Amino acid sequence: MKHNKTLTMSKLYSTIGLIGKPNHQGADATITALYQYLTENNYHVIIESTVASSLNLPEMVAHNLTDIGELADLAIVVGGDGYMLGAARVLSCYNIGVIGVNRGNLGFLTDLSPNNLIPPLEQILKGESRSEQRFLIEAEVYRHGKLKSSNSAVNEAVLHAGKVASMIEFEVYIDNSFMFSQRSDGLIVSTPTGSTAYSMSAGGPILTPNLNALTLVPMFPHTLTSRPIVVDGNSEIKLALAKENHENLQVSCDGHVILAVMPGDEVIIRKSENTLRLIHPLDHNYFNVLRNKLNWGNKLY
Repeated sequence: MKHNKTLTMSKLYSTIGLIGKPNHQGADATITALYQYLTENNYHVIIESTVASSLNLPEMVAHNLTDIGELADLAIVVGGDGYMLGAARVLSCYNIGVIGVNRGNLGFLTDLSPNNLIPPLEQILKGESRSEQRFLIEAEVYRHGKLKSSNSAVNEAVLHAGKVASMIEFEVYIDNSFMFSQRSDGLIVSTPTGSTAYSMSAGGPILTPNLNALTLVPMFPHTLTSRPIVVDGNSEIKLALAKENHENLQVSCDGHVILAVMPGDEVIIRKSENTLRLIHPLDHNYFNVLRNKLNWGNKLY
């Protein structure tokens, strides 16, 4: 059962989950400050159990990540984008808003600063905010027609060899239509969210978050004519592994979850039914984020 979510005119959110990178001094300090502010303002606060173990807070309520998705109206994730990805894969299964507080490096998903946190948070809690849905993808590995493993990704699913600089051979199908065969170090299938991550480092295009599209970015292909391509976000992408490949192949989801792949397997990648609901301050602007994170030039006039 959900925690009591009877809303008053002044409370858009009643139960708030705090999630942070465990054993991180900066994250602990930010979560402590958030806990004190929210409890003083009569919010019911749940702290994710792995980070709660390193805190000493009065009357603290701790639950696992799944329980926070079930019980809370809003989740605040403190850490870098990498930590946000792990939390997002779970929280996307629930209708919960997610705020990111950046305690990492780039911070494309975690856009609030811990040094100026309370003023924008106050506005968000009043409902003065922007909300956007980010879609995820599912990667499934089939062997002899049977599903062997699967997982979701916020950023990307990457087919690659288990060792560095090892070429693999595979075919790519879009909605069961043959697209091309390739010999390369692998292939990155990226969401718009992931277009500023590993895909961008490999030469892929940046997609604005509202696009319904996926990018396919070859990794060190064995031909100079191979280029990244953007396909419809509702496409089903099938990667058919040649039987002549080495046995140590993998599909990585957001660089965290590894699915084992064997020669002759098929990897199916498609849009997930779940979406991540990100909450931003009203002044959030995606192009400002790109400009600041990627050191693009400012306006000339």
